[in-house]
Amino acid sequence: MTTSDENGLWLIRDCFMNTLKHLIRVEPVLDFITFIQPEDKETIRRTAKEKGDISAAELLLQTIVNKPRSDGWLREFVTALESAGCKYAAKYVDPSELPPPSLEATNDYCTRLIELLAPDLVDKMNAKDVAFRCYAQNILTQEDKEKITAEVTNSGNTSGARLLLKRIVQTEAGWFSNFLEVLRFCKHEDLAEQLTGVNIFEPEEGQTVEEDGKPGVLVADQEPVVNEEQSEQDNSISLDNEKSLNNSLADNDSNPEESIGDESGNLESDLYSADAEAKGNERLSENEDVSPDQRSQADATDEGGAKSTGFPELDIHLRHYQMEVALPALEGKNIIICLPTGSGKTRVAVYITREHLVKMKANETPGKVVVLVNKVPLVEQHYRTEFGKFLKHLYKVEKVSGDSQLKISFSDVVKKTDILICTAQILENSLSNANKEDEEGVLLSDFSLMIIDECHHTQKAGVYNNIMTRYINQKMKNMRLRKENKKEMPLPQILGLTASPGVGGARKQSKAEEHILKICANLDAYKIMTVQKNAEELGEKVKEPYKTFAIAEERREDPFGDVIKRIMQEIHRHCTMHPSSDPGTQNYEQWAVQKEKTAAKEENQRDRVCAEHLRKYNDTLQLNDTIRMADAFDYVKNFYKEVERKKFQPDEETGAEREISETDRVLFNLFRDNQKELEELSRKPEYENEKLAQLRKTILEQFTRKGEARGIIFTKTRQSAIALHQWIKDNDKFDEVGVKANYLIGAGHNSIVKPMTPAEQRDVIEKFRTGEINLIVATTVAEEGLDIKQCNIVIRYGLVTNEIAMVQARGRARADESTYALVAQEGTGVVERESVNSFRETMMNKAIAKVQKLPRAEYMKKILGFQMQSIVEKKVQAKKKQQKVLHEDPSKLKFLCKGCNRLVCSGENIEVIEDSHHVNVTEAFKELFVVRENKSLQKRLLDYQVNGDIECKHCTQTWGTMMLHRGVECPCLGIRHFVVVHSDKDTKTYNKWNELKTKFTSFDYVEHVSLAGSSSDDD
Repeated sequence: MTTSDENGLWLIRDCFMNTLKHLIRVEPVLDFITFIQPEDKETIRRTAKEKGDISAAELLLQTIVNKPRSDGWLREFVTALESAGCKYAAKYVDPSELPPPSLEATNDYCTRLIELLAPDLVDKMNAKDVAFRCYAQNILTQEDKEKITAEVTNSGNTSGARLLLKRIVQTEAGWFSNFLEVLRFCKHEDLAEQLTGVNIFEPEEGQTVEEDGKPGVLVADQEPVVNEEQSEQDNSISLDNEKSLNNSLADNDSNPEESIGDESGNLESDLYSADAEAKGNERLSENEDVSPDQRSQADATDEGGAKSTGFPELDIHLRHYQMEVALPALEGKNIIICLPTGSGKTRVAVYITREHLVKMKANETPGKVVVLVNKVPLVEQHYRTEFGKFLKHLYKVEKVSGDSQLKISFSDVVKKTDILICTAQILENSLSNANKEDEEGVLLSDFSLMIIDECHHTQKAGVYNNIMTRYINQKMKNMRLRKENKKEMPLPQILGLTASPGVGGARKQSKAEEHILKICANLDAYKIMTVQKNAEELGEKVKEPYKTFAIAEERREDPFGDVIKRIMQEIHRHCTMHPSSDPGTQNYEQWAVQKEKTAAKEENQRDRVCAEHLRKYNDTLQLNDTIRMADAFDYVKNFYKEVERKKFQPDEETGAEREISETDRVLFNLFRDNQKELEELSRKPEYENEKLAQLRKTILEQFTRKGEARGIIFTKTRQSAIALHQWIKDNDKFDEVGVKANYLIGAGHNSIVKPMTPAEQRDVIEKFRTGEINLIVATTVAEEGLDIKQCNIVIRYGLVTNEIAMVQARGRARADESTYALVAQEGTGVVERESVNSFRETMMNKAIAKVQKLPRAEYMKKILGFQMQSIVEKKVQAKKKQQKVLHEDPSKLKFLCKGCNRLVCSGENIEVIEDSHHVNVTEAFKELFVVRENKSLQKRLLDYQVNGDIECKHCTQTWGTMMLHRGVECPCLGIRHFVVVHSDKDTKTYNKWNELKTKFTSFDYVEHVSLAGSSSDDD
């Protein structure tokens, strides 16, 4: 035995046995010791469970003293104590680290003080908050914190507080000052004052005081910002407080050794009962267990660093079912997590993110996480309520979307952050740029973990699937490189999140299973995870809402609709059209759209304009079946107001009279002749549709029955969402039962209905959370992802799509005793489609279970097969696309105005910004259009700003928008507003630019600015 080992043995046996047994936490220390036999360890652990830590620690020390020891045991024991968080105990064992007598005395006094004030501390202290903060301040270990949290969950706050105090006094000397800081941070200033006998919050002369009597600089939710001089003063105050304990306990007759020994034994028996210790078994805590103060802090958003983020330093605890689905991801595997809406999928992703970054750091490998979402509002939501809230104090977390106003490139943002939350399209654009020599982009290898929210969209031509196609391609290349013993390109781990992967329209079980396998293949998933072992716990957390149907009888009379149909018949006769479907149906809409396209191609302005007006009348009939007649009338009236402005009023700039075609005149007069009758009919309530009556009844029933009612009504269109909101506001009965409504619609541009900005969407959702609003009328924008936990009523108003939407919408009803209602009209097939969706949901669950049971080899073979099939199909598609592009010369294309068939420009005049915005910046083009203000379009995007609509000077046909790109005005064209004439004289219309297989020239910003500058110099 070495001299050091002998000295250590002497310290344990003859000097500090009594002291050490009160400072050692046996269970974690044993985990790090190898020189004690397994049977002896088991005896010590059993003693800890039966008699407590002190008895077990004494047995541990006796075992070390009396049993054989190998060389180097002392160093291993010291390391074990330090690793287990018993750093103060380690100092008593290591001869070179013995604490000085003055430090011992101070520590003994602090321990004694905790014992004396224990009743107040355990009664008033929020154990969970204090434990979180102690862990953040390195006073407690993670295991301590988890045990305290579990103790609070199992046995209550008092029991958890006892365990916390027991752990605190066992930690390294100097803990007292830090503990005082923690109490103050957790708003226990009164307890800190009791422990020190000093009210450090009593204001000095000239110091500001808030209403509650505390100094203004210390009242804020976050830590006070102090200068260096103040910081030194604070430290001296803490030191003085600690030193002043000698005086405050001067009447105590006990000496330091007695205080640490015998009286600490009393602390063990009185303060920490054996029952509480027995209940302190580690258990996964509920993920919502944070205090109201922490919630209010976490809701604050701030762009500062970790010390001023506006987020408290919260820990993450998963429920058993959450940990069950997370386990393969924690091992580094690609998985899909399929959990119901409201069960905490995103919280699981946050936990996996943290563990991933911790592991990467431990392996000395750079870690970077990207969280992909498919809707702009989700970027802010995930940042504020999840990733920023729990991880901002540890890592650099950033958010980027089309609504962001960043002044640095996306690739620079990636370099400077640990966790990035962004819309998928932004990442896809940057991945595309990485293939271009003159563009700065990012690579998949820049990330170590990629989280894909609502991952069921990873299919077909969706942006998620485009990103994952790059991933699969690189995976296949890596397989070849591995065979050739060459260096592979690292790929990120993939984590997919969904509430419902769906069945892809499958009618047979085998096709449903194939769909699930394809989703798994597209995400390169090792496994799709659902809750199995802990299904009962999940059921308690996510309760199925009560489902009800409210079916309205068909209208007996609909004179308003009859007049609209009469007008449509007049238009049919005027244009000699013979529709194949009845007006007011989706099939009629499709017929009218096709008729408008055909007429535009044939340059038949009469039929094109008639088809456009017929579509508006068809929309009016559909609105008449959904909302009030008055709202449907306003819709068609506003359309003709715009027609009058564009075609019948003099030009706003020149004052010149416009050219009016015979068809325009006939259609306008036809509406004007029937306008008065339509307006009168729209005011007669006896002809309103019965669905509104059923909706009214359903809302009143739910809001009368439920004390704290929060509801969402899902409807099909923006017009109907806004109109239903107005209908609720106009009905006094809703106000009597406490309904406070608003609407929530998408942010995409629509010339008829002003879209909501992301800020407006966030405002509505926040008001819903706080109760300022308790009923939202929404389009499908609120179906996926948006975090609306308090909702207990979901009404689908005549809206049924697929099984995924059904699951998503139903999942919005998250609160206990929730209701899911379907309001529909008899004979529309809505109830039948809902039943089909329920059947498909069952089919989906069976398909997932079948896929999960596949033998590993068979599963991997199927996945690889689908991946290779996808690659081949993509290559064939790309080859066909390339052939078409190569044969299409932009200069051979002519673009005609859809409204008047005048030549607008040639394809060679069109340039492309960022592979998506098609602009014409020629001087000749500027003479052909005017710019009209469109306030709904005045929104800022990453590198450009949209200011207004551009319209044809001759016929006022909208052509697109005026875009400000890096200070340059660029008329941005929408291809749906033009007729395209190809080189073979073939004319076509397109809805999207990517349908036109032509490669246009990229916009050269430098060249354009240089030419514009030289032109202005000449002037």
